[in-house]
Amino acid sequence: MSSLLFPHTLWVLLHVCISAVHSAKCPQQCVCDQIQLTVTCVNKNLTQVPPTVDEITVKLDLRGNDIQELPTGAFKHTPYLTHLSMQRCNIRRVKEGAFRGLGRLVFLNLANNNIDILYQESFDGLSSLKQLMIDRNRVEEIQPGAFSQLGFLNLLSITHNQLVYIPNMAFQGLQNIKWLRLSHNSLNYLDIEAFAGLFTLTRLSLDHNELQFFPTETMTRLPEVTRLDLGYNPMTYLGEDAVSMAKLTHLFMDHMSLQDMANTAVSKSPNLVHLDISHNQLRVIQPLSEGSPKLARFNLAGNPIYCNCYLRPLREWAIRNKVKLMGTCGGPAHLSGENLEAVYPAELRCQSQEAMLKAEFEEATRNTPPPTEEPENKVKCPANCVCEGETHHSSCENRGHTKVPRGFSPNTRLLDLRGNNFHYIPSNSFPGVAQVVSLHLQRCKIVEVEGGAFSGMKGLIYLYLSENDLTSLSPDAFKGLPQLTYLHLEKNRFTSFPKGAFKLVPGLLALHLENNAVTKLEPGILSGAESLRALYLTGNAIEHVSPRALDQASDLDTLHLGGNKLKEVPTEALSKAGNLRDLRLSGNSIRWVGPNAFHPLEGSLKELYLDNMGLEKMSQNSLAGLGPGLRSLFLEGNQLEEVPDLHPLTSLEVINLADNPLMCDCPLLPLRMWIEKVNLKVRATCANPPELRGRRVKDVHVFKACPGGESLPAAPTVTPKPAKAPKATKPKPMHLNGLRQVKMLKAKSKLRKSPNTKQGAAKKTSKTTKRRSMP
Repeated sequence: MSSLLFPHTLWVLLHVCISAVHSAKCPQQCVCDQIQLTVTCVNKNLTQVPPTVDEITVKLDLRGNDIQELPTGAFKHTPYLTHLSMQRCNIRRVKEGAFRGLGRLVFLNLANNNIDILYQESFDGLSSLKQLMIDRNRVEEIQPGAFSQLGFLNLLSITHNQLVYIPNMAFQGLQNIKWLRLSHNSLNYLDIEAFAGLFTLTRLSLDHNELQFFPTETMTRLPEVTRLDLGYNPMTYLGEDAVSMAKLTHLFMDHMSLQDMANTAVSKSPNLVHLDISHNQLRVIQPLSEGSPKLARFNLAGNPIYCNCYLRPLREWAIRNKVKLMGTCGGPAHLSGENLEAVYPAELRCQSQEAMLKAEFEEATRNTPPPTEEPENKVKCPANCVCEGETHHSSCENRGHTKVPRGFSPNTRLLDLRGNNFHYIPSNSFPGVAQVVSLHLQRCKIVEVEGGAFSGMKGLIYLYLSENDLTSLSPDAFKGLPQLTYLHLEKNRFTSFPKGAFKLVPGLLALHLENNAVTKLEPGILSGAESLRALYLTGNAIEHVSPRALDQASDLDTLHLGGNKLKEVPTEALSKAGNLRDLRLSGNSIRWVGPNAFHPLEGSLKELYLDNMGLEKMSQNSLAGLGPGLRSLFLEGNQLEEVPDLHPLTSLEVINLADNPLMCDCPLLPLRMWIEKVNLKVRATCANPPELRGRRVKDVHVFKACPGGESLPAAPTVTPKPAKAPKATKPKPMHLNGLRQVKMLKAKSKLRKSPNTKQGAAKKTSKTTKRRSMP
């Protein structure tokens, strides 16, 4: 009997020993499960991520601690994490690269913290992340590119924060997003391109915000959205063709302030099935036009619908089109409370005019509360404007003002004057509003801003002068704005850089000059703006960049020069921007990139965009110096037959070589060798020779015949597939390596068994190789 028990006893002892070894890596205040590979450190007053968490941990729960800042590389010692929970940790800042190394993480919860800014590289390295929760923080700014590395994200939730507006391209990079939640913020404005690039988004939640008008142009950029939640926004009117969304099926506009709605409001949403405008202030509703043939449910509950002859057309339309009307009659008395579906058109009659006036008077008398005294602290507000004391927002948007209104409350924080006809902003135009943080002057037909126009606005951080007719700026235009940080001048008529206009705003961090007509960048353009971190010049007509243009750009982090007329990389000018991390030259007419073109940016550059330029040739040393720093390289849409040496780029996370006519013969062998070495999915296909067109570089066998290519694995014989749309490639999780090797072994096995090995193709390829190697 004892001999039978011995093996079991030995196994138990062995298990205890193994557990003891693992438990030694468990942080003292945490609970570790070595079977489930989870670590739980909830409510332990930790001030940093515990450094002794076992490397093989897959789930880490740090809720309820006091980790106020996540430093760069905070999780480098736990590369296998798939789930990370950090709610209620008093986090105030997520530094750039805090999550770098977590390439397997699929779930990240940062809710209930104190994060106020989402920085450009806060979420870098999360290449597999599918769900990101940032609810109940203090987020008031999303920096451009904050989500650019989250290509697999399905759900992004930023509810219960302090967002006031969404700038253009705020969510760039979310290539697989399905649901975006922005509920319970203070959003009152969405830039036209705010959601540009979200081609897979199917659900958008914008309820409980401050939107006063339906953002028609913004929503047309969302081709796949089927459900849109806009409830609890202070909209009063839904105009003609306001909702133009091809695939929208469910629209929720409940609990707003709608007093009127055009009968063609949803006529350009042909797939709409459910329309909810419950709990508004609608008394009379016209039949909807025939533009939404699939509409089946129309929710009108909670509206004071008057069931008389004015409702009859809607009721007849609903019966004819088999649309279910939800709601009840608000009057007259004999139909009050009756379900709309239960009232037949014949019952919907109007009384004589005298009786109707009497009934309406009686109803108004009954429903009107007794007059109350005006509160002493009533919010000051100019005529033809709307001001709210609770949110400190004042708006005179699209009201036809020709002069800047005066008389706003001194507590105003957001002042929205866009869409008026000011033409000219004289000095001292904004007296008594020193606390305004964000000033909107877009689309006001402004041609001149006089010196001192904004004097006294000591708290102004965001200034929007976009979409006006400015051609120049006075040197004193921004006098009196000591805290100005973000300046938007895009879509004006500048033909030269407004040099000298920034000497009085030393704290300026971001300058937007996209879509103007600037032709050149002269020496010292950033004089006075030495702290500038981001300069956006996309979509101008820049042909020349002076070698001294960026002399004062030592802190410049982001430079966007895409869509201009440059013929060469401005290498000499870049030598003064030694901290540049994001450089975009997309869409310029640069045909050749010479050696050491980006060498001045060694050690700093992380993102490089050279796509869609018609680029024909790159020197083998054109990327010299970038080495292990570069993380994203975009070369798609060019005319490259060969590519430069990529071996030094040891930290690449994203590379795109799609839509280049690559010549698959021996000069391309270094690329083929590099593809074999890296853990990246590289979308590079052959265009020549013709017999290999459409084949992946990785799959063709021609390179084995090249000197030095003997060690390459044999490629499988596959039928070329139709080319897919180009997409930025992302790192492949390490745990897929085993599966990849199994597939390669199977492919080798098939090759050995198959008698047909395309010898003719190899001969042709060999001839092509000889031709191209000749001088």
